[in-house]
Amino acid sequence: MVLEFEKPIADLEQKLLEMKDLAKGRNIDLRSDIESLEEKILALKKETFQNLTRWQRVQLSRHADRPYALDYIYEITNDFVELHGDRNVKDDKAMIGGLGDIDGRSVMFIGQQKGRNTKQRQERNFGMANPEGYRKALRLMKMAEKFGKPIITLIDTPGAFPGLEAEERGQGEAIARNLKEMFMLKVPVICIIIGEGASGGALGIAIGDRVFMLENTWYSVISPESCSSILWRSWDYKEQAAEALKLTAMDMKGNGLIDNIIPEPLGGAHRNMKWMANTIKETIIQSLKELDKVKPEKRIEQRIDKFCAMGVVVE
Repeated sequence: MVLEFEKPIADLEQKLLEMKDLAKGRNIDLRSDIESLEEKILALKKETFQNLTRWQRVQLSRHADRPYALDYIYEITNDFVELHGDRNVKDDKAMIGGLGDIDGRSVMFIGQQKGRNTKQRQERNFGMANPEGYRKALRLMKMAEKFGKPIITLIDTPGAFPGLEAEERGQGEAIARNLKEMFMLKVPVICIIIGEGASGGALGIAIGDRVFMLENTWYSVISPESCSSILWRSWDYKEQAAEALKLTAMDMKGNGLIDNIIPEPLGGAHRNMKWMANTIKETIIQSLKELDKVKPEKRIEQRIDKFCAMGVVVE
């Protein structure tokens, strides 16, 4: 999949491939031309990805090849065991969770999971969890707290499922309860936005001691398309909406809404998933080292203070 703003790069990469095939097939020395074109491609990539608009970053966060929660979990851990069900309604496959080992330490992973093809997307409900998904997440958080396991949440959702049946089963209450309970968890909680972070659907598993965003992700109360449809009665103004929402990782860091930004490979996380997973792993390990030094009561106090300070203007 090639995004619109990536087409000039893709065209040059195709030329490079053709040049290499020509050199190999006809035994022609084109090394200098190949090196020159490679340098040109690298320069264009740097210029393009360092100057992305907010809407382009939204597009990159939704790239079809972008790694999802389970991709990272299986890469980071050696023995992940997925746990299922909320013990009330059913197992929501849009919300995944389970225990995994990071360098000898057992941690609880929780995250939203999308699908790669039509069947998987339907099964995962496009990463939009129902109330039972948030209740499953809370059940696993409480289990982690009981056994003293840190909690890592991986956020990637266009929002909580807005269907009538979700509202009937208490979607708003489930998310609100998660917010309340996550503030009081005695174990370290690290939240990482790996793709889309939309509305309460994201916030329902995003109250933590450390909140990180990958470089090409977004976090907002509403998606650009939905914002555009409300303000302009059309999705055609989604690019203007994205600019107005200021939803990128840089925006969030500048406004003090996240703790830090995790860099991505040039071109996006899907360009080098193993490198990206290792960077996330190192961030988790370093954060846990810092949080382990703080007593649980103090961690809770700091967690509450951090979120209470958001949106407060001091003159």
